[in-house]
Amino acid sequence: MGSCAVAACAVFAAAPVFAADDDRPVTAEIGGRLHLDFASFDNDGRGTPNKDDTEVRRAWLDVSGKLFVVDYKMEADFSGDRVEAKDVYLSRSFGDAGRLTVGQFKQYFSLDDRTGSNYGSFLERGNAGTSLAPLYRLGASWQANPGDFTWAASLYSLESIDAWQVKGRAAGGRATWAPSPAAGDVLHLGVSAARELYDNPGASGAPGLRIRPRPAGHLSDESRLTLVDFSAGRDTDVDKWSLEYAQVRGPWSWQGEFSGATFDDGLQRGKVLAGYGMLSWFVTGESRGYDRRTGRFARIKDIRHTAGAFELALRYDQMRGDQHLVGLPDLRDGSTEAWTLAGNWYLRDNLRFMLNLIESRNRDRLADVTVDRTRAVTGRLQFDF
Repeated sequence: MGSCAVAACAVFAAAPVFAADDDRPVTAEIGGRLHLDFASFDNDGRGTPNKDDTEVRRAWLDVSGKLFVVDYKMEADFSGDRVEAKDVYLSRSFGDAGRLTVGQFKQYFSLDDRTGSNYGSFLERGNAGTSLAPLYRLGASWQANPGDFTWAASLYSLESIDAWQVKGRAAGGRATWAPSPAAGDVLHLGVSAARELYDNPGASGAPGLRIRPRPAGHLSDESRLTLVDFSAGRDTDVDKWSLEYAQVRGPWSWQGEFSGATFDDGLQRGKVLAGYGMLSWFVTGESRGYDRRTGRFARIKDIRHTAGAFELALRYDQMRGDQHLVGLPDLRDGSTEAWTLAGNWYLRDNLRFMLNLIESRNRDRLADVTVDRTRAVTGRLQFDF
């Protein structure tokens, strides 16, 4: 990755110098988000019960703007025990040819993951979005938006500013097509893929490589089921992909994705498949916002009533994983699934209250038994600026 960063910096240095908009060479704008969550659980008698809890899920601040010939963004989350870096990058537009970005940024994988947490219809993304998406990584990318298409490709390290123990390198990209003509009338198709090469996961201080979704929300740690585990210290190759489909028709929208990953450390192999389908309805008549430049859902606009907008949404989400020694039967075969009913009250376009009702179930398919069944009520008060 060092050579990529050097090459990208050379491109920036070679670019002609020009003043920023309205002749200001340096600009800055402050933004942020605050998500306050709660969860209440109805656990079954199997395993350790999840505890009812509250949390500051996100407390982000960011500054962005122009720095002479480049744009910049610095973003951090202050919600945990330590400050965690999010987007920290420099970028430069080259007109219709596209945009170059260097630094730490969210990788380009799946509609669910690329849609920001401020704009999703549910408190949490689906299983693939929370456990397969590469999230924030150090690297360099090129993005473009020719006509009805978007595409982005990146080379990145498996390290991030806050997780330098994860060693390895990767490449990935995403392309979308959205030919619909107007707001409230959207057809979206997309595909994304990534190849990640992990160095010795689980050895020499490196964290293990595990897929363990939380089926009943972010606070449902006791309901996690390990679908694959590659933590024996052997180099592991991972191939990921996702297929995207979504439509918006006035107050109605629906979307689904089918995602997967394969794992190979030379001695063991694993496979994960995930899919979800969801339906959303704005009872008050608004439409989900969509950003055609980036191929993802965005802020709703033009709230029609002084009391705000109200959205109902329903999602079914399923994920299955298996793992085996090469040439031998499965060591592991499990699945997790969840139904989620959501109600979202948008008091303003940047202020909303969210409530989710979740029914989740985990199965050990080798033993053909249900190992966990959890119901949850989760909620969030959300504000962004």
